[in-house]
Amino acid sequence: MTSLVIDARHNGPPGSGNGGWTSGLVAGAVGAVDGLVEITLRKPPPLETALTVTATADGWAVHDPQEALIASAVRRADDVPAVPPVSRTEALAASGRYPGHTDHPFPTCFVCGPQRPDGLRIFPGRLPDGRTAATFTVPTDVSPAVVWAALDCPGGWAVIDRDQAFVLGRYAVAVDALPEPDDECVVVGEPVRREGRKALVRSSLYAPDGNLLARAEATWIAVAG
Repeated sequence: MTSLVIDARHNGPPGSGNGGWTSGLVAGAVGAVDGLVEITLRKPPPLETALTVTATADGWAVHDPQEALIASAVRRADDVPAVPPVSRTEALAASGRYPGHTDHPFPTCFVCGPQRPDGLRIFPGRLPDGRTAATFTVPTDVSPAVVWAALDCPGGWAVIDRDQAFVLGRYAVAVDALPEPDDECVVVGEPVRREGRKALVRSSLYAPDGNLLARAEATWIAVAG
């Protein structure tokens, strides 16, 4: 058994942990370095709370102090496909079209919130083909959890619109290499399919030289109105 804490800085929706950051912490706690792990978020992850991670028959479970199931994790056998890259120029232009600048369901999100000067400030706008793209200046304290967080919202914004908010439900990330601190990378996202309230999306992170650094696949869940 191990434990983890989501500090208040790494929030998504107000009062709960950012889904990508939380999933990255869980992946690290269960040893995702030796294979792909898929995280399913069961409840909004609480902030500043000691969560326990325990092994189960088919993976791992994350509980809060009241024994509520917050997340689960399993090994994933199949790989995660990459989203094709775009140029820095295209990514910058897409960021200028980011709808979250003026209409954001969670404007203080650590990853994509325009009201977070201390966040990752990734602002994914739509490309003409329906994908999203943004530039991402890598923080000096880069870690696998930062990469998991950076790939989270660019996928989500491929389906989020002004009439429907979504939250992360299930998430798997393959980190091939960490980006260098202070590098300006490009992150891209794409919608794959939509079934009812569930939307499958993918995202990828590219280094300034165009090398693929990481790729993700996620299921986002539409928030009931």
